[in-house]
Amino acid sequence: MLLKENPGDLCDTQVKIQMKKGFAKEVSNFICRYYLEKAGEELDRKSIRELLEQYKEGKISIDDGVDALSQLPYENLGFAQIDHHRELRQGFPEVIYGEGKTKEQILAIMKSLAEESRHNVMATHVSAEKADFVRNELPDAVYDEVSRILYIEQKRSEPVDETRRILVLSAGTSDIPVAEEAALTARLMGNAVDTCFDVGVAGIHRLFAHKEEIVKANVIIVTAGMEGALASVVGGLTDKPVIAVPTSVGYGASFHGVSALLAMLNCCAAGVAVMNIDNGFGAGVLAGKINRMR
Repeated sequence: MLLKENPGDLCDTQVKIQMKKGFAKEVSNFICRYYLEKAGEELDRKSIRELLEQYKEGKISIDDGVDALSQLPYENLGFAQIDHHRELRQGFPEVIYGEGKTKEQILAIMKSLAEESRHNVMATHVSAEKADFVRNELPDAVYDEVSRILYIEQKRSEPVDETRRILVLSAGTSDIPVAEEAALTARLMGNAVDTCFDVGVAGIHRLFAHKEEIVKANVIIVTAGMEGALASVVGGLTDKPVIAVPTSVGYGASFHGVSALLAMLNCCAAGVAVMNIDNGFGAGVLAGKINRMR
């Protein structure tokens, strides 16, 4: 047996290289046997056998086979089917949305992800009560009260590129929870992140005091409620991508963030993308993907 390590420790490129070096049959058999033992009947043995037969007969390429295997496996907990291969496909494990889940469900999912993943594990929209329950069972878990993110930091194989930075701005202090959700998400996904809070258009000079950070940033996230004007202003100051996040901050006619959302969608500055209301997590993920592009 030439391959003894967990296939989860092999990146897509490494698998392809070893297959192309003449280990194709052994790698295929090893991955197939490992995942069948790991996930039982969930993986559909017939489909995997057919895939390997197609490769053996020359009907599909090595790359096609690796791509197909990268869709497996998942773990069935009954109340959740955990996508353990999301890390291989997307570069980061499945993230838990804590709202609507019980504390026991969050614990079970987080424990499974932590055991299977080499990257950081996180859950968003987690209440303090649920976080305390999980932390009693998983002492390595950390809870950030502002962003309401519960996470476990695990050793990463690649260093953070400090030269490519994400800047997160909040228009007001009330927008900070959404801004912190974006910032912490991007950090946990391996990005260098800076923050500047309470720099909204009602006191525009506060924003201009951070012009240097704006110019140096590789990606900028703007969180704003009320009329959401900050995104347009920042979009006009930089040639880098700007991700606008409307927040549900504001009085009656703000309609819980709809006013800011519509204003950002009608932004007159070019190059501004808009997330859903209060979706700091989505902004952090998108900013991280853009930031890692070369």
